[in-house]
Amino acid sequence: MKSIKIRHVAFIIAAIIIIDQVLKIWIKTSHPTGEVLRVGGMDWFRLHFIENPGMAWGWKFGNETGKMILTLFRLAAVIFGTWYLGKIVKQKYSKGFIICAALIYAGALGNLIDSMFYGMIFDKGLRYDPAINDYISYSGIAEFSSSGYSSFLHGSVVDMLYFPMFKGTFPSWFPWVGGEEFEFFSAIFNIADMSISTGVITLLIFQKRFFKKQTPEEKHSTVETTTDVSDKMQVL
Repeated sequence: MKSIKIRHVAFIIAAIIIIDQVLKIWIKTSHPTGEVLRVGGMDWFRLHFIENPGMAWGWKFGNETGKMILTLFRLAAVIFGTWYLGKIVKQKYSKGFIICAALIYAGALGNLIDSMFYGMIFDKGLRYDPAINDYISYSGIAEFSSSGYSSFLHGSVVDMLYFPMFKGTFPSWFPWVGGEEFEFFSAIFNIADMSISTGVITLLIFQKRFFKKQTPEEKHSTVETTTDVSDKMQVL
C-alpha cells in the first residue's frame, strides 16, 4: 500500500479548516443567533446558530479562567499534534491512522482559531459577565471590528449544525427521566467538532486494523551446489 505523504495530510487539514471557518464566518456575519434555515425544507437538518464558550458539542469548562486554560490546552495539543503528524508520516504509519490523526488535528485547530481570535476580530459574541458569573448572549448581527468583544484567548466557538432526528417521551417506568420529553439528536455542533468525532470514532472502530503488528515474512534460504549427493556420503 502506498504511504500517505505530508502534502496529502496538509491538504486534508487545510480543506477542513477552510470549510469550517467559511461556514462559521458566514453564519456569524449574516444571521443573529437562533434558527437560520431548514436545509431542503427538512425538519431534521437545520442550521441553528449558537455560540459556546467551552469544549466541543457545547460543553463548558468553568468561567473565564477555565476557558483560558482550555484554550491553552488546545494550543499545546495543536503544537504537539504538528510534531506528531510529521513523525507518523515520516515513519510510514497506517494510512487510515494518519488520516484519523489529521481529522482530529484539523478539528482541534478549527475550534482553537475561534477561541484565540474571534473575540478580537468581531464586535459581538458570547461573553462572560463577572457580575452574574455567567455568559451572556447578544442581539443583532456581528461585524468585523478592530476593537472586538473580548480579548486574545477568550473568543467563543461558533456552532450551527443541528440534526433533530426525532422527538419522543421516555416511558413512565424509566428511572429518573420517566415521562420526560427527549430529542435525538439535540447537540448543535460545527465542522471542526464533526472532524474530531469522525477521527476518534473511526480510530475506535478500526484500531485493530490500524495498529496491527507487521510480522516480517520468514525468509527461507537455499544453498545451491553442483556436488553430487548420494546416500553413501557422510555429513560431518
